Amino acid sequence: MNKGQLTESVKKKAAELGFLSCGISKAAFLEEEAVHLEKWLDKGYQAGMKYMENHFDKRLDPRLLVDDAKSVISVLINYYPEAPIFEKNGLKISKYAYGEDYHLVLKRKLSQLLEYIQLLVGEVNARCFTDSAPVLDKAWAERSGLGWIGKNANLISRRTGSFFFIGEIILDVVFDYDQKATDHCGSCTKCIDACPTDAIVKPQLIDAGKCISYLTIELRDQFISSAFEGKMEDWVFGCDICQDVCPWNRFSTPTAVSEFKPSNELSNLDLLELTEKSFNTIFKNSAVKRAKYTGLMRNVGFVNKKGER
Repeated sequence: MNKGQLTESVKKKAAELGFLSCGISKAAFLEEEAVHLEKWLDKGYQAGMKYMENHFDKRLDPRLLVDDAKSVISVLINYYPEAPIFEKNGLKISKYAYGEDYHLVLKRKLSQLLEYIQLLVGEVNARCFTDSAPVLDKAWAERSGLGWIGKNANLISRRTGSFFFIGEIILDVVFDYDQKATDHCGSCTKCIDACPTDAIVKPQLIDAGKCISYLTIELRDQFISSAFEGKMEDWVFGCDICQDVCPWNRFSTPTAVSEFKPSNELSNLDLLELTEKSFNTIFKNSAVKRAKYTGLMRNVGFVNKKGER
């Protein structure tokens, strides 16, 4: 099997596994991203996410994560729901958290894709990644032709919008490589204009400390600053505002991935009445568990102007 046939076979298998798209780029140092990351950190825009200051070199060079790495395989998987839920009582949870924790789903599917590659070429040196490791997944997806990084710092596809997860396999196998995607945001500033907390400082530059997703998930303080009162627009876990207003998401279609479809129990959940026992049961395999029960209820209280702040 030659390089071209191998590349075609891997992309075909990715589609069979339910991935929205698959692209491959050459493993190399990310020079442009290094400048952007350094400036972002220098301005303190990582807020309380101190882990973003770690492994700076590894984030920029996949060859430091996998010995003799030659390629980065990037995949997208759709999570867009049939309809929004969690809006009872005006409370909202990001669409990405409707189903099973994406880390678990992506890990399973990436492992299956890697097993298939090993069937074709034999044992390889490789690692599978989601956003839980020091990999700039959006940069690699952009280099692999899967989309461009929009003004809201999300990866956007002309065909499918931006409601998808990204995963990678870094490995020591050579493929035919895809061309980097081009930017198609144009003069549109809808995401910047719509952000109620002004977290999008300028195109592709996010002040995490002002981002509703950060405030409702990553912020570990007991209270949310009063500076954000009346600006959360009822989001209690994550936020979809900058994606919902993006014109390219008119091309989003409901996911066929069963793991990302909400259960009836979840769809009918009243967050105002949520107990810790119910939280542990309903969100057992959900990304929502990252906020923990205390964090989620802190957010619920904040947007409802309840409790001490």
